Amino acid sequence: MKYIFLLTSLLLSTATIAQPTTSTSKKALDHTVYDSWKEITYEELTPDGKYAAFTINPQDGDGKLVFYNLKTTIQDSVHRAADISLTYDSRYAIFKIKPQQNLIKELRRQKKKKDELPKDSLGIYSFLTRKTEKLPNIKSYKVPEKASGWVAYQVDAKKEEKAKTENTTDRENSKKAKKNNEENGYTLVLRKLSDSKEISFEFVTNYQFAKFGQGLLFTSTGNSPSLEPGVYWYDLQNEKLNVLYNGHSKYKFKGLSISEEGDQTAFLVDTDTTKALIRDFKLYHWKKGEPTAQLLDVKAANNFPKNWLLSEYYTPLFSKKGDKLFIGTAPIPIVQDTTLLPEEIVNVEVWHSEDAYIYPMQNVRLENEKKRSYLATINLSNNKLTQLADESLPTVLLGDEGNSNILLGRTDVPYLKAITWEGNVPQDLYLFNLQSASKKKIANKVRGLTNLSPKGNYVFWFSEPDTAWFSYSVKTDKTVQLTSGLDVEFADELDDHPDYPGPYGAAGWTVNDELFIAYDRYDLWAFDPQNNKAPVNLTKIGRQQKTKFRYIKLDDEERFIDSGKELLLSAFDETTKASGFYTLSLKNGKLTKRLMDDFRFGKVEKAQLADQLLFTRESFREFPDVWTAADTKFSNVKKLSEANPQMKNYFWGNASLVKWNSLDNVPLEGLLYKPEGFNPHKKYPMIVYFYERNSDNLHDYTHPTPLRSTINRTTYVSDGYLVFVPDIVYKIGFPGESAYNSIMPGVTSLIEKGFVDEKNIGIQGHSWGGYQAAYLVTRTNLFKAAEAGAIVANMTSAYGGIRWGSGMSRMFQYERTQSRIGGTLWEKPLLYIENSPLFFADKIETPMLLLHNDADTAVPWYQGIEMYMAMRRLNKPVWMLNYNGEPHWPVKRENRMDFQIRMKQFFDFYLKGAEEPLWMKEGIPAIEKGIKTGYSTDN
Repeated sequence: MKYIFLLTSLLLSTATIAQPTTSTSKKALDHTVYDSWKEITYEELTPDGKYAAFTINPQDGDGKLVFYNLKTTIQDSVHRAADISLTYDSRYAIFKIKPQQNLIKELRRQKKKKDELPKDSLGIYSFLTRKTEKLPNIKSYKVPEKASGWVAYQVDAKKEEKAKTENTTDRENSKKAKKNNEENGYTLVLRKLSDSKEISFEFVTNYQFAKFGQGLLFTSTGNSPSLEPGVYWYDLQNEKLNVLYNGHSKYKFKGLSISEEGDQTAFLVDTDTTKALIRDFKLYHWKKGEPTAQLLDVKAANNFPKNWLLSEYYTPLFSKKGDKLFIGTAPIPIVQDTTLLPEEIVNVEVWHSEDAYIYPMQNVRLENEKKRSYLATINLSNNKLTQLADESLPTVLLGDEGNSNILLGRTDVPYLKAITWEGNVPQDLYLFNLQSASKKKIANKVRGLTNLSPKGNYVFWFSEPDTAWFSYSVKTDKTVQLTSGLDVEFADELDDHPDYPGPYGAAGWTVNDELFIAYDRYDLWAFDPQNNKAPVNLTKIGRQQKTKFRYIKLDDEERFIDSGKELLLSAFDETTKASGFYTLSLKNGKLTKRLMDDFRFGKVEKAQLADQLLFTRESFREFPDVWTAADTKFSNVKKLSEANPQMKNYFWGNASLVKWNSLDNVPLEGLLYKPEGFNPHKKYPMIVYFYERNSDNLHDYTHPTPLRSTINRTTYVSDGYLVFVPDIVYKIGFPGESAYNSIMPGVTSLIEKGFVDEKNIGIQGHSWGGYQAAYLVTRTNLFKAAEAGAIVANMTSAYGGIRWGSGMSRMFQYERTQSRIGGTLWEKPLLYIENSPLFFADKIETPMLLLHNDADTAVPWYQGIEMYMAMRRLNKPVWMLNYNGEPHWPVKRENRMDFQIRMKQFFDFYLKGAEEPLWMKEGIPAIEKGIKTGYSTDN
């Protein structure tokens, strides 16, 4: 009893001295602030670069869209805006306006039906007049991608004219009414923005603008005085409606496609008005100048595969020049006999040892497989069909946006069985030549990234076994290794998995496939794809200064890196964790520092038609607000947003880099978060969180939010905790011991500094981190409390399990990837046992809080049960949280909030001497689940 009294006194004393004392006007963060904490989920510049638009939204509640005039700094805002588009002429912003969240919730509490709830409105904001026009009851809207002056929107009316013709019983049934609207379509309104003139089209099911605004393509179920069922093209230049196809109201139209020039369209039509399970779509093509669309009878082609159909699930695609049309084909599906009664159908899975995919993978892939399409192409000059892909060669990539006669085929079909234990399998590569109507194999068993160069002159790939880039010349039929002879690695130098390391990636190609630019750990390298010239290190100083350079693509449609322009590069200093931007001239090789600071910069984007930039800047103490710069030289840098000014009212803290050596004498780094007003002469409780490597994230801002699986570093530090996040390096075969050897000396090095309360240290991890937390408490009693989520407790049983989200066997994880055993259960049985916390649960003295949800699709939840049952049988303190129906972590916000509250109460009880909540004292029986929380400390 005396010991318990002294320990309790120590806990209470520790909790008192650990509180920040810098300012009485500030307070600690807690879970009640999360809902109102703002986030910026959208930011964009108008194409002319004169205005910025960004949202400032609370995590739970109604937010606003801000329009910022970069010249005058005048700001306007619209509440509850979403799905935002800025017109290409920079004159308007178009967006939906959502109903008030509280109003919707209140009406739902009143049991109002969905069609009785308020609908979205359409907002049209004019940057010239600074006024917003609102149009009610909007279902959807679209604007041309590269043109201005028009918006099309569908009206979400409860009763369209056609729905009125249905019988009363159908109209009264809300589900049937909704189905009628979806099948029959909605009123489509086409508005000219310059004068607000509108024209309406009834019962429209699908619609699409041409990219450059040449016209609007749409389908209608018709049956109105003004519009028959069919497909229509509204010419926006002369404002004239063209009838491309007329049919029956029961016909189905899909796959609307418009050529780049806006002078051709293609679409699919199903003329079968029955309820047949096999749908036989036909392909129609229209070219400007023709009165109506013409049938392209692809099934009549001699080389159309026997017993195949035109696929309704592939939208026809024009080549950039418009001379080819790419379509999808597929075998006639196998369908159920509809005359059978349910009890007459046998539902059995036959698992065959030679199946390409194990049955769980087949089930996950089932819907996609039903919709799988195989690429074919039509030469529009003579309507000749060429079937490209088939079941043995399912993937075909276009060259030069479809303009090239060269295409790349990829197949992993011969090797699919091995995916069960390898995770990824090699591919064979084939080259198609439409001009010569040929196909030939150009590479066998390639492991790694593969693609065509932008103009289709080369096939390039990264070979993981060789850790090298290769290039195949279409013209010379020769393959060369581009990176041979260089004394740097182009695959991850720090990779410690029992598999081939992955590549650092590539920036892309220069104009006309002249040069290929790839990354090593630090620098950009230029390669002659034919290997006639020596590779060139473009950035030169990266490895010397341990600064990582990467190309920032500022144009989403960019296909080539323009050698005549300065390249904008991101820069990251591995030593200091500072980041910023450089520019690189490919003309003279000049590398220029533009901005470098102790922040993380991100989300860089440029105005489409101007040099103006937007970006974010953040640190542990600074929210990632929106900033702007006049150009890639980062001149006239200015902050635009202030999303969370209330931060100044709360204790925050600081993040710093710490270093130590592992027990294997490997130099390591980690992050230490200290409370505001930190006093090195006081002792603080500490929580250790880990996964693998985290130290590069020194300048990341941690939003006060209910995280789904980890402690919120900001919240814990604000409440007087130290938080330590160590890096971990691994030895193959010994993942648990590697975690111990990396983490423990880091913890003890901090204890030696004198400010860590060594009697009040907790650990927390999830998934892989949860496994490591569970392993650590079998090896040490240093930690007073541990939270471990979605753990693998028993590698021997988990090895033969299934990742139900993907349907994949878990074997590859242990043999090749994260679990790092490096062999099968039969090759290395002792390693599976030695690395399994379950077999050493009797050594655990640390109270554990487990989280494992019954719908976890990554780690089988029976792994959590095994650990819970072991602790329970051994009479050790353990709790397990199972959020019913949730996956690998809680997704629903209310569940995430609940998890954060319980985890904080758990750690506060053990590490700060707080009172024990009822859910920890007594649990929550099934009869009270969902009714009582047990948060309080008394009844």
